Amino acid sequence: MVMIQFPSGTSFYGTGEVSGRLERTGNQIFSWNTDAWGYGPGTTSLYQSHPWVLAVLPDGKALGVLADTTRRCEIDLRNASTVKFVSDAVYPIITFGPFDSPTEVLTSLSRAIGTVFMPPKWSLGYHQCRWSYESDVEVLEIARTFREKGIPCDVIWMDIDYMDGFRCFTFDKERFSDPKSMVNDLHASGFNAIWMLDPGIKSEEGYFVYESGSENDVWIKKADGKPYVGEVWPGPCVFPDFTQQSTRLWWAELVKDFISNGVDGIWNDMNEPAVFKTVTKTMPESNIHRGDANFGGCQNHSHYHNVYGMLMARSTYEGMKMANSNKRPFVLTRAGFIGSQRYAATWTGDNLSNWEHLHMSLSMVLQLGLSGQPLSGPDIGGFAGDATPKLFGRWMGLAALFPFCRGHTEKGTADHEPWSFGEECEDVCRLALLRRYRLLPHIYTLFYMAHTKGTLVAAPTFFADPKDPRLRKVENSFLLGPLLICASTEPDQGSHECSTVLPEGVWLRFDFGDPHPDLPSMFLRGGSIIPVGHPLQHVGEANPTDELSLFVALDENGKAAGVLYEDDGDGYGYTQGDYLLTYYTAEIASSVLTVKVLKSEGSWKRPQRALHVKLLLGGGVMIDARGVDGEELHFKIPSKSEVSKLVAASENKYNKHMENAKHIPDVDGLSGQKGIELSKVPVELKSGDWDLKVVPWIGGRIISMMHHPSGTQWLHSRIEINGYEEYSGTEYRSAGCSEEYKVVRRNLEQAGEEESLCMEGDIGGGLVFQRQISTFKEDPKVLRIDSNIIAPSVGAGSGGFSRLVCLRAHPTFTLLHPTEVLVAFNSVDGLKHEIFHESGELSFEGDHRPNGEWMLVDRCAGVALVNRFNLHQVKKCLVHWGTGTVNLELWSEERPVSEDTPLTICHEYEVRQVA
Repeated sequence: MVMIQFPSGTSFYGTGEVSGRLERTGNQIFSWNTDAWGYGPGTTSLYQSHPWVLAVLPDGKALGVLADTTRRCEIDLRNASTVKFVSDAVYPIITFGPFDSPTEVLTSLSRAIGTVFMPPKWSLGYHQCRWSYESDVEVLEIARTFREKGIPCDVIWMDIDYMDGFRCFTFDKERFSDPKSMVNDLHASGFNAIWMLDPGIKSEEGYFVYESGSENDVWIKKADGKPYVGEVWPGPCVFPDFTQQSTRLWWAELVKDFISNGVDGIWNDMNEPAVFKTVTKTMPESNIHRGDANFGGCQNHSHYHNVYGMLMARSTYEGMKMANSNKRPFVLTRAGFIGSQRYAATWTGDNLSNWEHLHMSLSMVLQLGLSGQPLSGPDIGGFAGDATPKLFGRWMGLAALFPFCRGHTEKGTADHEPWSFGEECEDVCRLALLRRYRLLPHIYTLFYMAHTKGTLVAAPTFFADPKDPRLRKVENSFLLGPLLICASTEPDQGSHECSTVLPEGVWLRFDFGDPHPDLPSMFLRGGSIIPVGHPLQHVGEANPTDELSLFVALDENGKAAGVLYEDDGDGYGYTQGDYLLTYYTAEIASSVLTVKVLKSEGSWKRPQRALHVKLLLGGGVMIDARGVDGEELHFKIPSKSEVSKLVAASENKYNKHMENAKHIPDVDGLSGQKGIELSKVPVELKSGDWDLKVVPWIGGRIISMMHHPSGTQWLHSRIEINGYEEYSGTEYRSAGCSEEYKVVRRNLEQAGEEESLCMEGDIGGGLVFQRQISTFKEDPKVLRIDSNIIAPSVGAGSGGFSRLVCLRAHPTFTLLHPTEVLVAFNSVDGLKHEIFHESGELSFEGDHRPNGEWMLVDRCAGVALVNRFNLHQVKKCLVHWGTGTVNLELWSEERPVSEDTPLTICHEYEVRQVA
């Protein structure tokens, strides 16, 4: 354990890919790459690990702290002004600073871990994806619709279903029979194509990838020396051991050949690595990697788990580079480690279609940037569930200005293309993406600076003035260089109505003649110049001779400066000087503004192009003048009285525009009766000691369970075995993955209940899963969850009576003090049990089961969560310790069910004080 004490009032940030608030002070994070579908604000482990903290001191100076370990690591920021790292192996602590600003800390960090790869310019356009576009015909239809509707887009993505039976490096012979021809058609319309590759390789004789990998001995081994086989999409799979150079070269060669099919970019998914049908959601930590000596040599999986995804992304990146040294690779990875930015972009994983995740997406993108990964973004609109028109439009308005910009949704959801939500939402999406494309010269310049200097692309608002305590917790705005983006992430507020906290100094509002309540407000910092291009449908439409616009905001002294970076948009000529980096200045003297080139770098000759200068005067007012780029431009500034009149008229026009804007319809609402549409926001149950959030449209899952008297979030659900859900055997999985529940009833103060929510979901084979969550008037300390599997509509061939069903209650509990927590119970045979983290996974059957009750005891907090259940309904109990979590499972017997003989598990939770 390492503990570092900072001055009182220090704010903590960073910690990598994390959910929840922007400021990390008070949080606990575990760096352990985890398949975290449907995560919430309290989830402690996501897909990537960054054991890194940025500490901003009360006076605005900053210091960075990196725990240099690839192993599971706890980052504990719960005690004020204290950083604590805990890991199970010896590791060095590296500090960066103190420096005068957080920016200096990040540039210092980048010298240690590397800067972001220089992205091809097309990858900074809009990307459209879903799981999955089912055929080449559908892909081309999506592309055609973008162009017909005038909505900018540069990339269409192919998710896993393009493959032949989920076999990597193959194509479905019927649905994607000629991928190269399809991509040629896409290229002709200005689109690029990105294709998914997972690490799980189907273990199948005759499959060329499996045969080649076996011949080259590339697979991860079990402790007994045999290849490890785990279940993923194709079924039984083996996994490349990317810790070996020989394996990375083998994979890179496969990628090199794959590129010849018209592949422009590659998406590495499931590379935590995720494994199905395991409690840990990944492979056993006892598996063996035969790592290169400079990587750490032969080690078990616990040593290499967190870097597995990064090494896969590196191999993919290098394979793409081998295929064409004149093109910059584009790789997107789900799993990663600090330093992954050298090889791949990332996205924030399988988020939810709700307002909480819209709000959280901004903080997540900023935290990744603060941890060295500037090229990231969320699944716009949410991956799990159906976005509403307003949610999708508002999300697009914000995320269109994120570094990475992609819309994506999962199977079983409604269409999530920009035109899928009605005319009003389509119009907002079009405006939002046209903004992005106009700002691409500025965004591309920021990426060049990030690549060469390690600076941020998107930065928290407090970077404008780290000394100002008002800005430390601001979460509804961010900086793109000197450009401040302020957005509303609340459903009942437009951007013009939300609280906007501006840093000290001059900040001038502007737009492109496109203000809308569902689009962010934009402010340019006084003293700044940003380059702006034409509105485009795709990056390839731009020409170096196109007119260049400069937006100018003067500081208190009447001066401004800015920079524009230009190159071919692809390839590596820029490393040999084939680029143009222009520094512009503007200054007022005797009421005349002079704009000129101060200096330039690079061997490129300046294009012959017109220059359009727009000077911001405040209140949305701009005056403009035209000239020739490279030549001095002079124009007269209006008097103060003239400016005042212009500002008053502009603000009046802006207010009327906002009042008359075509608002996106608000169709959010809670379903309270059977048969009504599903709720599109989490259902909240508040009663007694408990506060729960439940999301019906992703399996009725509880995403948080807060006990107010103790201030503890005991239960935090994620997905499958790491979430609160039930299974009907191994073949038929009950609702909780992608199936939807219907809200059957929501009762308030009825039949002794304070509040209850009843949901049901069809799980196939004539079976229905029901869940009722209740609190009670007579005992507000108790929370009860009843789960049932019934067969109300069994018919010929339904299988309702023909198979055995096992109901499994599988909650995941968040541990605030992992080293101080134990599971305690008395078993049926009278023995007393205390189970600690070191015990791993244990199961109890027969007389070894808890005698109807077991407790999760937090000795540090002095409280215990008591779980009571009906012993006659439970055949087996299981304890499994995770990273900052524990699962307490209840298994029923296996038997057929019917409507008259349901399979049931009823259990209750109560918190009590312990000594």
